[in-house]
Amino acid sequence: MNYATLTTLIQQYCESTETSFVANIPTFVQLAEERVYNTVQIPAIRRNQIGTLTIGNKYLTLPSDWLATFSLAAIDPVTNAQEFLLDKDVNFIRQSYPDPDDQGKPKYYAIFDDNTFILGPTPDLAYQVEMHYYYIPQSIVTAGTTWLGDNYETVLLYGSLREAYTYLKGEADMMQYYEQKYQEAMQQLMRLGDGLNRRDSYRSGQVRIPVTS
Repeated sequence: MNYATLTTLIQQYCESTETSFVANIPTFVQLAEERVYNTVQIPAIRRNQIGTLTIGNKYLTLPSDWLATFSLAAIDPVTNAQEFLLDKDVNFIRQSYPDPDDQGKPKYYAIFDDNTFILGPTPDLAYQVEMHYYYIPQSIVTAGTTWLGDNYETVLLYGSLREAYTYLKGEADMMQYYEQKYQEAMQQLMRLGDGLNRRDSYRSGQVRIPVTS
């Protein structure tokens, strides 16, 4: 489902083409997307990026769209092996490596501010680092199509209708209905994002429904 179709459906379900309502549809959709992306860890919110550390500089600039970190690994320049850094507090790194000239292969990282990591120890080589992180994808409002709209359109539709009907101050029973439909759709999405995508079928076994005799 693309944005044009979603816009039409919102107007049809809510039976409103009033100017101010239509003008607020982008907000309804973006609020729904934000709610979904902050609830379920779906593949569409993951991104990875490779950067290079600077010798003697204990700080690493974060990607501009970074929100949270899944993992950070330093790549050995000789073997290309990855060594994952441990997430610590700034005070731990300051206490463990008080001298900026104490250099080596970084073992730890911490959020220094909203744009920067601090590393410990200070890099002694220009190591490459690979970061897997969480970000909010471009909205369907501006992109036209998104992973969410293409794969779980019911989540996007009922999430948007929930916001739209709140704006209209609609009847309580219809509000409850849209919330129920949204939660049902979210359960399906959570099965994927927090269930199937976080399983190893070799270790955990394939998903199956118990059968009673």
